[in-house]
Amino acid sequence: MMRCSLTTLISILLLKCAVVTVYAQGGVSWYPFPVEVQGHSIDGEKEKSIAFYSPLKAAQKTWRICTSFPHMKDSYWLAVNFGVVSEARRLGINLEVHEAGGYDHLQTQLQQIRKCVEEGSNGVIIGAISYKGLDDLVEELHNKGIPVIDVINGMSSSRVAARSLVSFEEMGFSAGTYLAQLHATSNSPAKVAWFPGPEGAGWVLAGDLGFQKALMGSDVNIVAKRYGDTGKLVQTALLNEVLDMQPDIDYIVGTAVTASAAIKVLRARGLSDQVKILAYYFTPEVYRGIKRGQIVGAPTDSAVIQGRIAVDQLVRVLDKKTFIRHVGPEIYVVDQKNINALARLTSLAPSGFRATYSVGVRLKGED
Repeated sequence: MMRCSLTTLISILLLKCAVVTVYAQGGVSWYPFPVEVQGHSIDGEKEKSIAFYSPLKAAQKTWRICTSFPHMKDSYWLAVNFGVVSEARRLGINLEVHEAGGYDHLQTQLQQIRKCVEEGSNGVIIGAISYKGLDDLVEELHNKGIPVIDVINGMSSSRVAARSLVSFEEMGFSAGTYLAQLHATSNSPAKVAWFPGPEGAGWVLAGDLGFQKALMGSDVNIVAKRYGDTGKLVQTALLNEVLDMQPDIDYIVGTAVTASAAIKVLRARGLSDQVKILAYYFTPEVYRGIKRGQIVGAPTDSAVIQGRIAVDQLVRVLDKKTFIRHVGPEIYVVDQKNINALARLTSLAPSGFRATYSVGVRLKGED
C-alpha cells in the first residue's frame, strides 16, 4: 500500500482510468485501485488519505471463511456477492455465503454466523443488519480469536478486525448536495419524499444524517419520510402511501429499490414528467434508469470493490500480514453526463451473474 500526496491526484485518476478500462473489458486485475483510507476512528471523518489498494497474490493457507449478508433481494448485494466470490477464488480460499432474508431477521443472521463458526470458519465477513445488534456476537468471536470484517453497512463494535466500507453519511450527503445543486436554478422551493431504508440499520442512520445535512440552507425541503425494508413490495407500498397524501412532491429520493419502484409507480399515476427520481446508492436498475432518463442520478460506492477488499483484509489478518483497518473506494455521483464512462464491474455484478453461496467449501463430514 502506498499513500499519495495531493500532487499525485492526477496520476491516481489516470491509473483509475487504466484499471477500470481493463476491468470493464473482463480483465482479472482490479487493482491497484484508488481508495480513501480512514484513520483509527470509525466515523469515516478523521485522517482521511488517498492510496492505491493492492491485494495479496494468494492466501498462504486454504482458509475457510464465512460471509453473512442481510439478504439477496436486490442487485446491490448481488454486486457485493460477486466481489467476495471473485476475490475468494482469486486468492484460493474456501468461502461460504449466507443471507438472512431481510433487515427484520437479525436473529437469523446471528444464528447463521454462530453456525459458521461452529462448523470451522476461520473468520467472518459481516454485512450487518443492525448497527448495534451484533456487538455482543462480535465480542464473542473476538474472544475466540475469530476475526470479523465489517463490510458495507457498518457496526458500532470496536472489536472488528477491519472495515471495508464507505461512509453512508457521505453517500447521503453526496445525493443531497447533488439534489440541492440541481434545484439551485429554480425559483421555487422543492418538496422531497425521502426513503432512507430500514429503520435502525447503521447505513440508514448515516445516510439519513448526511442527506439532511446536505439540504440545510437549501430550497429543498423533506415533506415526507418513510422507513422500510429494501424489498420492492415494501418500497412500492410506501411510495403509494406518500403519493396518496402528497401527490404534489417534486422529488423522490431513497434507496436503489425505491428509485426502481418509483419509475412504475409514477408511470401508473401519470406523474413521470412531474416528479424526478434520485437514488443514494447504485444498482443495475438505477444504472438502466439513468441511461433511459428515468432516474436523474445516484452516487456509487463501488460495491464490488468493497466486497473484494473485505476478503483480502480477512486473508491478510489470518495470514498475519499487514492490513489497513478502514478503507473504502472513493464516492462519486453517476448521472447522464458520465454514465457511459462508468466501469460497470467495479459497481455492478456482470450480466447473468447469479447469487453464489459457496466457493470450494467442503460440507461438514466430508473428507
